[in-house]
Amino acid sequence: MAEDKYKTIGDGIYDHVGGPTNVAKLIHCMTRVRMTIKDDGKVDLEGLKKVPGVLGVAQEDTLQVILGPGVVNKVAQNMVDEVGVNLGEPFPSGATTAATSSYQSGKTAVEEKAAEVHAAHKAAQKQTWWRAALKHISSIFIPLIPAFVGAGLISGIAGVLGNLQTAGVIGAGWGTAILTMKVINAGLFTYLNIYVGINAATEFRATPGLGGIIAGLIYLPGVVAPLSLPNIFTGKPLVAGSGGIIGVLFAVWVMSYVEKWFHKHIPDSVDIIFSPFFTLLIMGIFTIFLVMPAAGWVSASLVGAINWVLNVGGAFSGFVLGLVFLPMVMLGLHQILTPIHLEMIKDLGMTPLLPILAMAGAGQVGTAIALWIRCRKNKQLTNMIKGALPVGILGVGEPLIYGVSLPLGRPFLTACVGGGVGGAVIGAIGGIGATSIGPSGVALIPLIHGGFGNAMGYIFGLLAAYAGGFVATYFFGVPKDAMVAKDEEGNLLDNTAVATAAPAAAPSIDDIMTAAPVAGATTDFVATVAGTLEQLSAVKDDAFSQKMLGDGYAIEPSIETIVAPATGTIISISETKHAFTLKADSGLEILVHLGLDTVELGGKPFSYDVAVGDHVTAGQQMGLMDLKQIAAAGKAPTVITVVTNMDAVASFGTYADGTVDLGAPVLTVTNK
Repeated sequence: MAEDKYKTIGDGIYDHVGGPTNVAKLIHCMTRVRMTIKDDGKVDLEGLKKVPGVLGVAQEDTLQVILGPGVVNKVAQNMVDEVGVNLGEPFPSGATTAATSSYQSGKTAVEEKAAEVHAAHKAAQKQTWWRAALKHISSIFIPLIPAFVGAGLISGIAGVLGNLQTAGVIGAGWGTAILTMKVINAGLFTYLNIYVGINAATEFRATPGLGGIIAGLIYLPGVVAPLSLPNIFTGKPLVAGSGGIIGVLFAVWVMSYVEKWFHKHIPDSVDIIFSPFFTLLIMGIFTIFLVMPAAGWVSASLVGAINWVLNVGGAFSGFVLGLVFLPMVMLGLHQILTPIHLEMIKDLGMTPLLPILAMAGAGQVGTAIALWIRCRKNKQLTNMIKGALPVGILGVGEPLIYGVSLPLGRPFLTACVGGGVGGAVIGAIGGIGATSIGPSGVALIPLIHGGFGNAMGYIFGLLAAYAGGFVATYFFGVPKDAMVAKDEEGNLLDNTAVATAAPAAAPSIDDIMTAAPVAGATTDFVATVAGTLEQLSAVKDDAFSQKMLGDGYAIEPSIETIVAPATGTIISISETKHAFTLKADSGLEILVHLGLDTVELGGKPFSYDVAVGDHVTAGQQMGLMDLKQIAAAGKAPTVITVVTNMDAVASFGTYADGTVDLGAPVLTVTNK
């Protein structure tokens, strides 16, 4: 029904502006639809003002239909949807109001941000740093899951064929096919750091390209023997790959803060030159000479520890190695084991270490099966498991690590336990080794040394790891929120019920917006900026001066700092940053508009220190507005604060014109 309302308003606007064929382009700001009209003679201004839902009309270089915050973006979207174009795109000649497009974007930047914060509030009740980190990891790796599944399946098949070839089961004629599949697989896994760096930068709101570069440094591109870079802690040459995925995530996370600092402090005129330059220089040095050596130190320490565990032998050795291998893969430290494998093959004709470590992936398989059963109502999770499970069975573990177990937290730990169980079985049997280094899982069976008996021992270890991961996860490792019913897109279903009581979730943006005003409550308003306070009727914009959007006050600013006019929650910030809305704790809906017609400046004069969903107090700093830049553009810097749901107001206080300090009391409004 709500969509019908917005469609009715949009159709009413079209009816009085000469139809879509008379509109060249349509955009919107925080309060009004702005249309570029082809023939002004076809516009019925008086009829347009009478369309239900229209608060007023202003005619300048564009025809502006004032609808108010919250309504305007939905009406504008309906209007362009009917024509089949995106907001801001030219209307086709001969356009009609019939739906002629499959346009699916459906949301302006403001709505997208609100949806993002809505989801964050539902998933992050008093988040710990650990849960917040897992959320980031999930957001970074889930876009890569299709690539993991596709490349991983190709890798698994290539591994099986390659191992069969090494074992002499198939001939050399398969070589080209195997090599081709390995090249395709390497397109992902060889450069995985870079893909992760780009996604991490996007997640941390930094420049994706810079994140990719910082991640690429882990490979030490351009450093070819005899050239080398020193490890500042040991004096030895740095080893390419030190740091792994975790090093990339940490470096890009730090980079996001460095880049934001430069963007904030470097003048706009040279920002595009110097911000990326200084960010890359500082973070490049930090990554190469601090992140990578730190990872190298961890690697060296692990080699000593692994050799000690191997010397102990037996079930204990197998359990410990199977238990810790998944974290090593996640940290990118598993590569340090290659020399150990090669040395064992040289001395023993096989590596008994590889079958033990293969159990870690098998533990993940058992974990995934348990999650599939326990979380069957969660369609998003089960679909992910369906894609990643066959790849995991073939020995490619990244899809299950980054798409399933790690983002959920506890299942990653129970998968490690499953790996330990399988490793203990392999260690207890003894004498099971691989004749060459290759993919693990089922794909490793052709390389097991010693014939049928040892191959069956390895298979028994796999089954034990599957069972260990399954049991540990089924009884101890399933998070309650993973069992919540969701559709394929991760949206909660209407009949969702969490299995057990959980802490009350923080109210969502939708909850706050739909909450009724508090009867009899008062709201104390303060000066949003310092300057000259004046009556709203003095503002040189009919929408505000005639109080079409609501009552309030205006200030001609003398400084650039903007503060919250009242205590409440930030509901939206316009895409062009020239306005924001706030829902006061009392239930009043407040619009703050920074300057007149400043939507045309594309957000350049404005910066914010808060985000949608933040709860702020009256007088708290919101951000800055560049008064010189606004003046240079020929725009008035007037800051307007209005209450848009006046039907909730019983009495609106008065105020006197004159100089006002930042955050000084202005008026008090009382609810009905």
